[in-house]
Amino acid sequence: MSNPLNILVVEDDDALRDALQITLEAAGHAVHSASGGPQALDFIARHAFHMVVSDLRMAPMDGLTLLGEIRSRQPGLPVLLMTAFGDVDKAVAAMRGGACDFMLKPFEPKTLLDQIARYATAPLSEGVIVEDPLTKELLLLASRVARTDATVMLTGESGTGKEVFAQYIHDHSARAKGPFVAINCAAIPDTLLEATLFGYEKGAYTGAQTAQAGKFEQANGGTLLLDEISEMPLGLQAKLLRVLQQREVERVGGKKPVQLDIRVLATSNSDMAERVKKGGFREDLYYRLNVFPIMIPALRQRPGDIAPLARHFLAQQGARSGRAARFAAAAEEKLATYTWPGNVRELENAVQRALILAPGDTIEANHIMFAAGDQPQAVPSASAASSNTAPKAEKSTPASTEALSNMKDLERQHILDTLAAVGGSRKLAVEKLGISERTLRYKLKQYREEG
Repeated sequence: MSNPLNILVVEDDDALRDALQITLEAAGHAVHSASGGPQALDFIARHAFHMVVSDLRMAPMDGLTLLGEIRSRQPGLPVLLMTAFGDVDKAVAAMRGGACDFMLKPFEPKTLLDQIARYATAPLSEGVIVEDPLTKELLLLASRVARTDATVMLTGESGTGKEVFAQYIHDHSARAKGPFVAINCAAIPDTLLEATLFGYEKGAYTGAQTAQAGKFEQANGGTLLLDEISEMPLGLQAKLLRVLQQREVERVGGKKPVQLDIRVLATSNSDMAERVKKGGFREDLYYRLNVFPIMIPALRQRPGDIAPLARHFLAQQGARSGRAARFAAAAEEKLATYTWPGNVRELENAVQRALILAPGDTIEANHIMFAAGDQPQAVPSASAASSNTAPKAEKSTPASTEALSNMKDLERQHILDTLAAVGGSRKLAVEKLGISERTLRYKLKQYREEG
């Protein structure tokens, strides 16, 4: 294993428990061992584990009961069960109860290590950058639900990477070879959304000169992502609910239903339960979509991802412009101290701006500019904290003033170009720019005053 893991072994047979611990520690893992369920739950309450390896037949708390307790306390913690041949029926029941897998005794040490490598660490995909412990746990949870066909609701602030996680779930599912079709429910006018989702027959309405399959049909055999589902009109929500229940869709103007074999994922940057409470979203549809909820934390809540993501974006942008740029240590420190209200999308924009401003192939701290009104949080160094003398403000040099002016011109052009590209939609523009609507309104007002 490339990364040591924290593993809890639960086994009431002293000799087997010791043998399992020796095997796992020899492979480089940190191991806690418990002689039964109560002690295991005590360990889980006090320590963070990547995986639990437990016997099925124990007393007074058996493996099934322990599994249920773990599921209620830490739903994302993988549990691997060990069982004798005669307990296979119980092992199957354990799988239905949430165990990741089971092994029949006796087994070879390599079998155990292979199972841990499979379930205790999430497989990575190109473009999926996870370094923070919180994101690693989230990716492991996503990899586990990917192996099922459950409907997943991904929530979180705008720009956190919900669609990246949706793509990851598809790529690691049994449907990976099928299509992955995404539709942004907020980006399509209400009058066109129904036809876009469900398709239409020739002559269904003015301009429908040929029949067209909708997104549901296009995703047949694969995965359909309903992005920003909270923005779907109430009238269309009822039709969507029927499609999800019946697993068939009828085109607009059509009479013959089309059978569907799809997995549905949905995203929202809203508090869906609150939307339901206020009558803005159907309760029955919410529960149909919220089978397996995953909350994507904001970038400020997973600081360990900031520098790796920034390097990833820098490599991408540099490859497009033929530059092999890198961050200076002070630049990475500046990135790490910012709160990133626009999350990953804002970080990507900041890296692109920095690459434009840097004259060479080293991105310095002064090349990193944040959105107007957002300031980095001050993190005093040890020397500054021990000094009684406040640092003097640096005077702006003509060169730095010119660079700032150029930066404002580039930012203004970038904002206006983005608005033009999305047809003037401020909602879509703020998503692409990674800034708040308030910031965009302020910028546009400023541009109008400047003529």
